[in-house]
Amino acid sequence: MYFEIVGKIENVETIALEGRIRDIMRVRKQFGAGRWRKLKGVARVRLRNGEIRRAEVHWYEAHGVGRRKMKIKRLLAKK
Repeated sequence: MYFEIVGKIENVETIALEGRIRDIMRVRKQFGAGRWRKLKGVARVRLRNGEIRRAEVHWYEAHGVGRRKMKIKRLLAKK
């Protein structure tokens, strides 16, 4: 699903670290070594059709590498 983050990601929480990440080997092979963390947060996103919604987003992050493989886990209720 294509989307663009609009604004700031809020309520950021760590879901898993290093060895607790299910597909850590794929992440390391694709993006390189680092202290990888899987995170989640809530952000406003612009969808492909131009609609702006709040969504729960998940991504991988490592120091010096940045955010990778960001995805929308679920769209939240419209306000």
